[in-house]
Amino acid sequence: MNVAASISVPKLQANEAYEHLFSPYRLGSLELKNRMVLAPMTRSRALAGNVPNPLAEAYYAQRAGAGLIVTEASQVAPRGQGYIRTPGIHSGAQIAGWKKITEAVHKAGGKIFLQLWHVGRISHPDFHDGELPVAPSAIDPAIEVYTQHGPKKTVAPYALSLAEIPAVVAQFKKGAENAKAAGFDGVEIHGANGYLLDQFTRDGTNKRTDAYGGSVENRARFPLEVTDAVADVWGKERVGYRISPNGTFNSMSDSNPVAIFSYLTEELSKRGIGYLHAVDPLADGASRISPLLRGIFKGTYIVNGGFDASSAEDALARKAADLVAFGVPFLANPDLPVRYRKKAALNVPDQNTFYQGEAKGFTDYPVLV
Repeated sequence: MNVAASISVPKLQANEAYEHLFSPYRLGSLELKNRMVLAPMTRSRALAGNVPNPLAEAYYAQRAGAGLIVTEASQVAPRGQGYIRTPGIHSGAQIAGWKKITEAVHKAGGKIFLQLWHVGRISHPDFHDGELPVAPSAIDPAIEVYTQHGPKKTVAPYALSLAEIPAVVAQFKKGAENAKAAGFDGVEIHGANGYLLDQFTRDGTNKRTDAYGGSVENRARFPLEVTDAVADVWGKERVGYRISPNGTFNSMSDSNPVAIFSYLTEELSKRGIGYLHAVDPLADGASRISPLLRGIFKGTYIVNGGFDASSAEDALARKAADLVAFGVPFLANPDLPVRYRKKAALNVPDQNTFYQGEAKGFTDYPVLV
């Protein structure tokens, strides 16, 4: 358990400055202007061929006031897609589209990482010319996904064979290479929210009896192989890893999440990667695993899940985290750091435009004048 996380500090008063939140931070060789991270959020606005929408140049540049931007999840291969209009990082056109975005963010003074993604079983044959989605085990998540032909029930996926797993690791490595070609500052591996790496990690979705299933060491094998492959491209300090240790989204479960995520965190820490990004909502209260993992991981630790300026400042002051990621508040407030610093009112997010529309609800939220 992280001793620092248990230290009691006074709660912030309304007139106090958020001195920790707005202090600079060094992430490896990168100097971040503050401790605020734009959390990765799917926006479903990619163009044909899953090429990033040119509107995303403005969307991300508008949010360059964050210390670090982590992009929406981007599939490393066609088989990794499970949602309509999500961008990829596996074609030349996609790389070119992302390059314009990184240039816009850098021009605006920001730092930006790409999130590498494979959805695994959270997909449908409609996305793959009738072929089944892939997963560690042939277990149907029994949920509904939205395809180009409308909402569809998921199906039992195809369980990857031992011989096929290295090819998926190679897809992540190629995605990392493509992200470097597109001008990113680093990459985050998506190991959270019930997607492929999370499916291998947790025993509710991984029923394998070979070297990739059973023990915590075996279930962490694939995620760690992906991490090693990506670090070979970027160097360990420019690689982050995202987890959701208590998450149930996408029909996820584990019989002992403390055991598996403690082991995975320890192994990621040994590798010296740039950061660990934990989705562990404040609303979960006593069931949160984040304080334990904070004590295990020796690098930069990012928390995400229902934070506002005051709770983020509190977490940073207690050393329960080094950085705090904000999702919906940043979605609706491109100038969120300015608003938090000035204690200004926030825009109300329009949930109807989270995953549809073009500029509306994407690049048209007002900023302070």
